[in-house]
Amino acid sequence: MEELTAGIGSRVQHARFGPGVIIGVKYAQYIVTFMNEGTLEVDKDDPKFEILNIENQTKEVETLSQVETSILKILRLWNGFSEVVPLGDKWEGGTLILKPKDASMKPKEVPIEVFFHKIVMVRDRLRVLEQQVNAHKGLNDEDKINLQQYITRIYGSLTTFNVLFKEKEHWFVGEKGGKED
Repeated sequence: MEELTAGIGSRVQHARFGPGVIIGVKYAQYIVTFMNEGTLEVDKDDPKFEILNIENQTKEVETLSQVETSILKILRLWNGFSEVVPLGDKWEGGTLILKPKDASMKPKEVPIEVFFHKIVMVRDRLRVLEQQVNAHKGLNDEDKINLQQYITRIYGSLTTFNVLFKEKEHWFVGEKGGKED
């Protein structure tokens, strides 16, 4: 008897790529959309790969139309999902001070951890927006490209905050070599 495998919608964790969701099943691999790495194929026997929550167990290989349907469902379900992104060590316990020019006004102090969390949430919501633009059936390719360019410019405008991230893999990246707003 053929062994059942995790199906589309199963939540997974990879030691290198982080959290993700299975969007397709092949004979020896899963097709997984990772929150930070995009869509990758992962061997079913990869020792760094763990299935956290099995959904839709199957012994069948999924068709493309099923994958597309599942991606849209997963994006809706994971819309509020946010990964844990570490703050740079030198900033832990720090305070962001916003000091107005007018000395009669009080400065605003915000714990850096709170500010950093808000920056990470902006980044995560931009990623979801990017995914929704790419999957939108009402937009033609030209419209999608135009919207992607705006999103890329937004990432470029946020590169100032890269100094707060502990790991470079979490940085904002705008247009390479292009002028950033």
